Amino acid sequence: MPSALPDGEPVPADGALPASALAGAADRPLGFYLHVPYCATRCGYCDFNTYTATELRGTGGVLASRDNYAEMLIEEIRLARKVLGDDPRQVSTVFVGGGTPTLLAAGDLVRMLDAVRDTFGLAPDAEVTTEANPESVDPACLATLREGGFTRVSFGMQSARQHVLRILDRTHTPGRPEACVAEARAAGFEHVNLDLIYGTPGESDDDWRASLDAAIGAGPDHISAYALIVEEGTRLARRIRRGEIPMTDDDEHADRYLVAEDVLTAAGYTWYEVSNWAASPDARCRHNELYWRGADWWGAGPGAHSHVGGVRWWNVKHPGAYAAALAQGRSPGAGREVLTDEDRRVERILLELRLRDGVPLSLLRSEGLAASRRALADGLLEPDPYQEGRAVLTLRGRLLADAVVRDLVD
Repeated sequence: MPSALPDGEPVPADGALPASALAGAADRPLGFYLHVPYCATRCGYCDFNTYTATELRGTGGVLASRDNYAEMLIEEIRLARKVLGDDPRQVSTVFVGGGTPTLLAAGDLVRMLDAVRDTFGLAPDAEVTTEANPESVDPACLATLREGGFTRVSFGMQSARQHVLRILDRTHTPGRPEACVAEARAAGFEHVNLDLIYGTPGESDDDWRASLDAAIGAGPDHISAYALIVEEGTRLARRIRRGEIPMTDDDEHADRYLVAEDVLTAAGYTWYEVSNWAASPDARCRHNELYWRGADWWGAGPGAHSHVGGVRWWNVKHPGAYAAALAQGRSPGAGREVLTDEDRRVERILLELRLRDGVPLSLLRSEGLAASRRALADGLLEPDPYQEGRAVLTLRGRLLADAVVRDLVD
C-alpha cells in the first residue's frame, strides 16, 4: 500500500456511500483488506504506509499501539456494516497485509477475522490470507492462524542471497523463508506463497537463479516475482543517488523476468498475472484477482483503500489520526472519488490486460483497436484469443505491458 494519498472529495462523517454504489451489489464479489501498519524495522526500498515503534513514539502512537490495534480495526469493520446496510453478500476473500501483520499476536489476527465473519459472514470457500515476514512467525503462531480460519499465508522471501537481502535491509537469514513454508504446511496450510524481488543493485544472474531454485525447492504452490522499483524518499533511493550502489537498468529487469518465466514454467508453475505464477488454478490468489477485475472490497486500517460500485476512497494515513477518528465515531476516510464510466473502462483495460485471460476487445475504442492490431502484428498479443475477441499478452508483450496498455486505452 503506497504511502502517498491522492486528492479527492471529502468522505461524509458517517462514511455513507451514494445509492449508485450499492446498486447491483449482490452480483459482485466482496472482499476485505485489513491493513496492519507496523514493522520492526523499515526496509530500505519500502514506500508503504508503515511505521516502526520509534516513528510512532510521541506522535499519538499510544492511540494506535499494537496492543489495542485489533479492537480499533474491528471498529472499522462495524462501520462497514453500517455503511453497506442490508447488503446480503458474504465475504469471499480476506487479505491481511502490511507492514508486518504477524507482529500482532496471532490471536489478534484471528479476532479481526472473526469480526468479519460475525459481522458479514464468510463464504463457505472463502480465501483468507495473511502476509508474514519469516522472522515474525513460528510453528505455534502458524497453527493458531490455521485453526482460526486462515487458509493462505504469504512470506516475504525476496532473495536467497545474504548480500542481496542486506541491500534491501531485510533482516531474515537465507533459508528461513523455506523453513517457514515447511512450518506452514505442518500447520495445515494448503496454500503458501513466496514473494521474490529481482533487479536489486548488485544481484547477479546466478543470485537470481539461486533465489528461484530455493523458492521452488521449498514447495509453495504460488510464487510472486516483482521487479524492484526504487521509490523516491526511500533509503535505497538516497543510496543510489549518492552513488553508493548502482541502479539496475531495464534490460537487466527484462532478462530476470525471462529467467523467472523459464524456470518457474519448467517447475510446473503457470503465470496468471504478469508478476504471479501458480501451481494450479486453485493456488491463485483470489483476493488479488478481485482487485484486478474491479470487484468490491473494503480496506480497513490507516491509509487503506476501498472500492465499492465505482466509488473509491482512502483512509487517513497516520495510525493516531485513524484511531482518533474512530474514537469520535467518525469515518477515518480522508478522501474519495466517484469513478465515471470512462474511468472504469480505462481501469479495466489497465488491470485486466495483466491477466492471462486478457481484456475483451469490446472495451477498446477505434484508436485502441487499431493499436491492438499493431500489437498483434508485432507479436505482443496472442493470435488465438485475439480471434476470439480478447487481447492477451505474449511473453514479449508482458515485458512491454505498460507500453501496450498505454496504446490500447486511447
